[in-house]
Amino acid sequence: MDFFLLVVFVLPAYFANALPVVLGGGTPIDLGKTLSDGTRLLGDGKTIRGFIGGVLGGTLAALIISVLFILPGFTFQTQIICGFLLSLGTMTGDSAGSFIKRRMKISRGKSFLLDQIFFLAFALIFAFPFTPSYVFELLPLIFLFALTYLLHIITNIIANRAGLKSVPW
Repeated sequence: MDFFLLVVFVLPAYFANALPVVLGGGTPIDLGKTLSDGTRLLGDGKTIRGFIGGVLGGTLAALIISVLFILPGFTFQTQIICGFLLSLGTMTGDSAGSFIKRRMKISRGKSFLLDQIFFLAFALIFAFPFTPSYVFELLPLIFLFALTYLLHIITNIIANRAGLKSVPW
């Protein structure tokens, strides 16, 4: 398996996950709604602008990648569709992770394994129908999850030092 190709494949998800830090803010997705226990559905960190910006940014990354390079097992169209689904899955997984953290009483800004890899699991599930099977073999999956975990930690430290995030996780 060519690990470079795996990284190129997953780049739309990485862009989608990173862009809300820059593009986010504004109205929360949950509109401030709480459940019967008084906890927010998602919290202020998940915004409409961040969600849409992440999906559009990840899809744009897929379009640019597709113009430059077609991955094995893809056509131009399926690569863009897959990039959109990776991006949508990323943002959905990030929101689902936030929902679970709120149910577990883990406050916003507190690091938790869901923050590092949950988005990738959702991205891969969403893109599954358009993704060649080689991506879902054991070694590529281990590589993608390990890489994602490490990159998430590194990029969050950088975003914190650049003043884009209040905490380095």
